Amino acid sequence: MHPSSTPKEAPTSFILPDLVSHCTFPLIYHPQGDEVALESVTWLDTSCPDLNEKQRKALWGLQAGELTAFCYPTCTAERLRVVSDFMNYLFHLDNISDGMMTRETDVLADSVMNALWFPEQYAPTSAPGKEQPEKELNAGQLARDYWSRCIKGAGPGVQARFKESLELFFEAVNVQARARDDDVIPDLESYIDVRRDTSGCKPVFDLIEYALDIDLPEEVVTHPTIKALNQGTNDLVTWSNDIFSYNVEQARGDTHNMIVILMEYHGHTLQSAIDHVGELCRQTIDAFAENRKSIPSWGPEIDKMVDGYVQGLQDWIVGSLHWSFQTRRYFGQNGAEVKKTRFVKLLPLKAGAAASEH
Repeated sequence: MHPSSTPKEAPTSFILPDLVSHCTFPLIYHPQGDEVALESVTWLDTSCPDLNEKQRKALWGLQAGELTAFCYPTCTAERLRVVSDFMNYLFHLDNISDGMMTRETDVLADSVMNALWFPEQYAPTSAPGKEQPEKELNAGQLARDYWSRCIKGAGPGVQARFKESLELFFEAVNVQARARDDDVIPDLESYIDVRRDTSGCKPVFDLIEYALDIDLPEEVVTHPTIKALNQGTNDLVTWSNDIFSYNVEQARGDTHNMIVILMEYHGHTLQSAIDHVGELCRQTIDAFAENRKSIPSWGPEIDKMVDGYVQGLQDWIVGSLHWSFQTRRYFGQNGAEVKKTRFVKLLPLKAGAAASEH
């Protein structure tokens, strides 16, 4: 046998792209970030009596409040708390929807959206196929708790956009659940399309406006440059997350990841897939900086709002990159070491690895 045709050994490790050095945006942390993060994680922990020990440990190790403090560093502590609660809640939703079959994600989505439409009290719907239980699901109660505080300060445009973004999130989660039920790995284009919604970035970007106490006019939100900045940030956060979360995801057999698709359909090795996504991430950071130079003017008052919003997107880019090594979600206790060396040792596949928790 020719030596080059011997079967290649499966990789045991990979090297992360150096996105942290490539991103030169200043990293800022909210002065009351730690204190608010603690209040927020305690809120979710005490509001979810059904969490088991492992899930509680994951919730505290997640540090969603710290992510919020990086991404919304200049708002009031009160608004930071509301955004932190949603961030903790969104990861919680992601975790509970991950193990669900399609029918159950429908029930979950209806419960959450119902709370946003009827924030004063639980009003279960009884339309055929949309029947809701007499007792509200915990996910709905949490959404109402959070949303009733948020709408006190969120403008009408922000509220409408947020509800629409969350609706899109659930629709995409449903598509993802169907693909998982059918054991289908989507092609790259359909994956990116769905991933822009399953990432949960759209509703949290809507909250930049809430955090800064602004409500952008529709003509700004729909302007091509603003949309490009928004989508570029979503892509950077999402694609870099696919790199950072790949190890834990492959260990539990999860295939909703760009790295898997590149290896499956595009002839990549693990390392070349990681490098390819890293290059795409670098390009999105550069494109963001370029797009920022071509924001039009809408007059001094609106320009000030736009500037704050775009700064908020920029804080998301740099904040999420640094936070990914701080949370225990991707690299356990080794985040600081991995950030320095960029070396990741592959975790073994878990027994019966299907969609277990993050």
